[in-house]
Amino acid sequence: MFGILSDRRHFSQLSEAEVLALAISAEEDDARIYAGYAARLRDDYPTTAEMFDSMVAEENEHRARLIARFQARFGEVIPLIRREHVAGYYSRRPVWLSKTLSLERIREEARKMELDAHHFYLAAAQRSSDAETRKLLGELAVAEAGHAKSAQDMRATLDSPAGDAEAEGANRQFILTWVQPGLAGLMDGSVSTLAPIFATAFATQDTWTTFLVGLAASVGAGISMGFTEAAHDDGVISGRGAPWKRGLASGVMTLIGGLGHALPYLIPDFWTATVVAFAVVFMELWAIAWIQKRYMETPMLRAIFQVVLGGALVLAAGVLIGGG
Repeated sequence: MFGILSDRRHFSQLSEAEVLALAISAEEDDARIYAGYAARLRDDYPTTAEMFDSMVAEENEHRARLIARFQARFGEVIPLIRREHVAGYYSRRPVWLSKTLSLERIREEARKMELDAHHFYLAAAQRSSDAETRKLLGELAVAEAGHAKSAQDMRATLDSPAGDAEAEGANRQFILTWVQPGLAGLMDGSVSTLAPIFATAFATQDTWTTFLVGLAASVGAGISMGFTEAAHDDGVISGRGAPWKRGLASGVMTLIGGLGHALPYLIPDFWTATVVAFAVVFMELWAIAWIQKRYMETPMLRAIFQVVLGGALVLAAGVLIGGG
């Protein structure tokens, strides 16, 4: 919830000069990422490497056009503003640092990068009051859409056929708007409430008191996560959808994650309730690990380490604190 107080600025708060400066730095970053991909693929996949080389050249041309437009309107000093300085700006996961990226994954990442850039330029063009700047940003939006199509064509050369573009776009939007925020909420609700619920359970061995503590922790966590998700990104340039949808998904799933192991304490017998709660926690953590693998492309072993092992440690901490 304290994301509201973040010192990052929303896209809507940027001046036209800052929007252009942001575009310049983004083009520079993307060109360097593509150059890295090209260098990695050159020996084994020279055709794909050549395509990335051409994308580097085009990104550099875009940057030069943006710099020229900035100088014509605002002078020589370009302010330093990067993606991480803007709330809700699409992020670039540093997948290029991985040594085990498959060719298909690289192509998919490139397609996502160009789609993100396309959405950014459309939003930036709508913000501009200068005709020439608006024209330039619109042309760059079209160019980035063409790059995304090229990346899609690269994927089509793989053994597996390319899916329907509209269905794929709808699936991606569903993941961004509902699955990602919901998964974050489920993880937070399931893990963060473990310690207070089981500490109370073993400290009091009173099932009703434990349930009330779990209910309060779950509701509070759900409200906090929902407001945080809705406030930190307006979805304009990230393409993640309406803030209220993401906030609702995050808040409700946080509540569900916490209530899952609080509800068993409606059973009057303490040890029966605790055994059922342990079983629910076990199923919750493994379900989260599976969802991460299914929708977030997280390797199963990493998901198990992050979620199951982390949750087990939090659970153990609650039991030890309450039992001590």
